[in-house]
Amino acid sequence: MRIIRLKEVMDLTGLARSTIYKFISGDSFPKPISLGDRCVGWLESEVHDWILSKVKERDQLVKNDA
Repeated sequence: MRIIRLKEVMDLTGLARSTIYKFISGDSFPKPISLGDRCVGWLESEVHDWILSKVKERDQLVKNDA
């Protein structure tokens, strides 16, 4: 299990910081883990699972359109 910081989350997802926090507030992105007073991180596996869910959504849309 690995914890990654915001920069790496942004690199993995291609999303901006503001978009990540918007998705978190809408319950559509993994919640961060507090690592200290001013430090948060995300479980790498949860971010990867979120990315895979987006791929599955896309594939389902393509399948339904065919």
